[in-house]
Formats: sequence, structure tokens, C-alpha cells
Amino acid sequence: MPPRLSALDASFLYLEQPTTPMHVGGVSVFRRPKAGFDYDRLVELIEQRIALVPRYRQKVRHVPGNLARPVWVDDPDFDVAYHVRRSALPKPGSDGQLTELVARLMSRPLDHTRPLWEMYLVEGLARGRTAVLTKTHQAMVDGISAIDIGQVILDVSAEPNGESGGRGVSDLWMPRPEPSDGQLILGALSEAVARPGVVVDNARAAAGDAVATIGKVVGAATQLFSMARAASRRAPGTPLNVDISTQRRFAIARTELEDYRRIRTAHGCTVNDVVLTVVSGALRNWLLSRGEPVAASSSLRAMVPLSVKGEADVPSLATAGSLGNRVSSFIVDLPVGEPSPMVRLHHVAHAMREHTSTARSVGADTLARIGGFAPPTLHALGARAASGMSKRIFNLVVTNVPGPQFPLYAAGARMLEMFPVVPLAKGQALAIGLTSYDGGVYYGFNGDRDAMADVEVLAGMVAESLDELLTTVGPRADRGP
Repeated sequence: MPPRLSALDASFLYLEQPTTPMHVGGVSVFRRPKAGFDYDRLVELIEQRIALVPRYRQKVRHVPGNLARPVWVDDPDFDVAYHVRRSALPKPGSDGQLTELVARLMSRPLDHTRPLWEMYLVEGLARGRTAVLTKTHQAMVDGISAIDIGQVILDVSAEPNGESGGRGVSDLWMPRPEPSDGQLILGALSEAVARPGVVVDNARAAAGDAVATIGKVVGAATQLFSMARAASRRAPGTPLNVDISTQRRFAIARTELEDYRRIRTAHGCTVNDVVLTVVSGALRNWLLSRGEPVAASSSLRAMVPLSVKGEADVPSLATAGSLGNRVSSFIVDLPVGEPSPMVRLHHVAHAMREHTSTARSVGADTLARIGGFAPPTLHALGARAASGMSKRIFNLVVTNVPGPQFPLYAAGARMLEMFPVVPLAKGQALAIGLTSYDGGVYYGFNGDRDAMADVEVLAGMVAESLDELLTTVGPRADRGP
């Protein structure tokens, strides 16, 4: 029998609704090399590397009557040109045009009759740049055997076939025969004899009770309410928690990693503490810009999935297979009512220290044998963790994933930036993802199109919030007073 989806993976198929598509994304911006980086070259690269991610040539096949969870089967009609697509902006394409295109593409659900991923080459960006957008369904990302295809096209050198360890593994692929309905039913009945309770769980999940199924699988509810006291209280009401539409807005922000390190060193905290404080300051200024009531005690509750290893700094995940990291989820009250950036930082640092010192976290998945550029997979795992929890106890998701601090390349094109696109959960109008890479920290703000018409304003306030924190430390030597 073909491999069956785990109960958690299947739940993400059942959870999907028109307003909450269950795919994660990433936008990578490249500098086009002299030799060019066009659609044909990208398709060729995918064909060379797709054997490293066999799940990307498989589709979901449901068992008749929902007698068992769906299975992964090879797609006999797999067509790489269907999944790798081409788009273009009117030259010279701006960041605003790129983010509008990303929002529209990410709003569209994936085709469940085909392998659950898409990739877009976006041409026409100003200054000789090209972007690659990836979309991958959360059902595909289990943290062990399924990594994001955006990872495997990247190399540590502009010469992928040189000594840098290029991964050209093109193969002659022959799809395995797809099982008949009768074979799927027979396999389900055999499983039911061995494990009778599974049939009830499958029917329950397929009927729409997927949240309960997730809670049963990962034990989220029990663990969650035994966490910090903050997690046992209902999240405060905010303009972020509304009924959302099917359409999205996307915005980006760029900052320098060195600024976060300077603040960390000056105040004896972690880079992640600084990141969450920057997000807190940006959200505070955004709420004030909207005329929302902000009292000294006001807070927003964030669910923060982290790859935890006890590192105070940002590690390189280019060799993540040796790290054995674990994604854990923390509930953190962001002090948006506090006007002092230094006090905000101390509040956040104290809250995170309390979580990590007592190990009050909800484990989402264990990462093993992940090579290449791990952040896309880690953002996906963070989104999965958020989807399995009650939305009543947090206002938004903030995923922060460290990346390698050296340049990466795709077909000789140097990757300049990488912006995550974290999916929205039901009743939550904003999700924030950020990734550090090659000296930069890159934010992606995914918002509901109706509720977050000013998401670009929020993104613009990231730099302001970071500057507020920088005023609490000495000037950089290369910047002068």
C-alpha cells in the first residue's frame, strides 16, 4: 500500500476552507547573473533536483467512504511545467508591484487533484532582479521526509557543478501504479481490524472536526493550558481578530542583523527578544496610527513558534541536519502599551526567559535530517503548530527562523533576500514571518485584504521600532555619532 498521511497531515486537508488556505510560501529575490536566470533554466533546475523531494511528484488520493486517512500516490500525469509557472511585472517592477502579485497568488488555493505545490518565476523587477515565489501545502511538510522545494534549488556557490557540492541528481522517474478503489478499501479494512478506533477518528475528521483531531494527535489542548498563566486567559480583543476574507495583502520590511546583535549585546538578551520587541513597537505605533485605544497595560498575545536549541545568537542552518532542532510554540504577551522601548525589551526578555527556563512549551515536531536552506520548512512547521491551537488564546502568529549568514545561489543567481509568507488562521487577520539571511533580517506581513488595508504602514513601522531600540545603545563605529 502507498504511504498514508499521518492524522496531523490529513487534518490540514480537512481544515482548509476558502478563507483559510493551508499553504505556506516564501519569496526569494535574486540578482540575475550575466548568463541569465530565466524560466527554462528554473524548470531545468527543478527537474534536476526534484528527486531530492519525492513527495513533490505525489498527489493525495482519498479512500472511498473516508474509511481511512488519504494516501500519497505518484501522479502519473505529473507535469513540472504546470507547477513551475512564469509571471512578470511591468519594468521596472517595484516592491509594491511584487507584493501585490504575491498577495494575489497566495490567495488562490492549490489544486488538490495534483501535487500540492506551485512555484512562480517573477521577472521584470528593477535593478536586474528576479523573484521566485513558492507555495507548499502544510500537509506536505512533516519536518522529516518532506522539505520545501525552495530549499533544494539552492547552492552555496554560483557554480553548482563545482566543488561546492552541487546537487544535480536528475533521474529517470517512473511513477508507481496508482491503487484502485478496491485496494484502498481493502487496506482500510485491514487497518480497521488491527486498530478499530482509527475508523471513528477518520470519520470524525472528515466530517469537519479536524481541530479536535489535531488536539488529540499532538495533545495541544492539555499541554497548552498547563503553560504559562498567559495561555490560560482569553486573548485581548483587537482589530487583528475578525472574520477574514478569501483575499490577502502582503508587505515586506528589511533590516540589518548587526543592529539586533548590538542591542542584544548591550542589554544581555537574545536576538529573538530584540525581534519580538521590534514587532511590539511596530504594532504599538500601528495601533496608535489607527486611533485604537492603547493603555499602559495594553498587550497583544503572540504565538511564537521557535526552533529551540539554547543558542543566544542566530545559528547557521545550512547544516541543520546536525542540529536536531525542535520547533516549540510559546505564548508571549507583547507589551504594546509600554511607551519605553527599553522597558518593552525587558518585558519581552523576561517573558521568554520564563518560558525557556521552565520548558513550558508545546512541541510541534522534531526536525531531523533537514539539509540545505531550512527556513521554509521551519516556517511551515510553525504555521502547523499555530493551526492546531485554539485561536481564542492568541491574537497573531510571529515566526522567526534563523538562516545562513552567507550567500546562496540558484542556477548561478545570487539570492539577495528571502521573505516568508505565513498563512492566516481563522479569525486572525495578520501573520508575521521573518528570516535572517546573509546579514539581513527580512519580514513578511501576510494580512487579510479587508481588515489589513494598511499592512504596508505596519511594515514601514518596523524600521522605526528598531531605531527606537538603537537609541538605547551606543553608535555603530561605521555609522559615526
